[in-house]
Amino acid sequence: MGAYYFGQGNYRQAAHYLRKNAEVLIGEWLYERLGEAALPSVLSRAFLVRSLAELGEFAEGSAYGAEAVRIAEAVAQPFDLSTAYLGVGFLCVRKRDLSQAIPVLEKGLEVCQTGNVSRQLGGYLSFLGYAYALSGRLAEAFPLLDQAVDWAASRLQMTGNYPLWVTHLGEAHLLAGRLEDAYQLAERALVRARDLKQRGNEAYALRLLGEITSQHAPLQVEPAATAYQQAIALAEELGMRPLQAHCHRGLGTLYAATGQRESARHTLVTAIAMYRSMEMTFWLPQTEASLAQVEER
Repeated sequence: MGAYYFGQGNYRQAAHYLRKNAEVLIGEWLYERLGEAALPSVLSRAFLVRSLAELGEFAEGSAYGAEAVRIAEAVAQPFDLSTAYLGVGFLCVRKRDLSQAIPVLEKGLEVCQTGNVSRQLGGYLSFLGYAYALSGRLAEAFPLLDQAVDWAASRLQMTGNYPLWVTHLGEAHLLAGRLEDAYQLAERALVRARDLKQRGNEAYALRLLGEITSQHAPLQVEPAATAYQQAIALAEELGMRPLQAHCHRGLGTLYAATGQRESARHTLVTAIAMYRSMEMTFWLPQTEASLAQVEER
């Protein structure tokens, strides 16, 4: 149930069920496989970490991630290790703690490759490639991101990951300045997410469309604002506070660029408050600088 709700973007409900699992899979139950390939205690905690990351509950997520790693390292089986490391890497990417995300994702990718854990490989290719892209290592990012998208497209059981992994690839193209490629990928991700009723991934695709159109020359104000606003509405409904903060920052920057001073101030203040409440410090300096520029005018 937790995994199902996570896939649909209902992260609150996913966390509810997964937290129940984590609460009962303790003591002697930590190391019981119950007929599963991965330890349910590790799998439940890893998916709980990812759900909490989408909700911006990073402290609680980090605690469960550390538990998952401790359990997995105690049994030292590749599937358990790769499951635990991917959960922790996911959370670190969402918080933009790339100095922590990249080493743990690299470690997990090595476990997948040496331990022949094919089911987890696509996730590592996408999230490690995305982390590389966010850190400016685009030459290393693109081969991994391309492989991840091809991986999802060629495997029926991986199709649910396709919209998010395409969004990662699209953002990398945006960072590389290839706006047309980024736009086509964002549109593809949006269509597929809606087809699969993945509302969380739909919100990510909408935010990417806002980022792309806000950088277009000439500036496409209405399409960019609409994409951001739709992403905010969806993220707010789903409790995706980190994504809400990113969209408010993007929308505030857009308003500032078009002289809408009061709207820019309001949305940037909202973004700053959300970043502070979640201790997402990476974006604070640039967002605060944007707000200072608006207030100086």
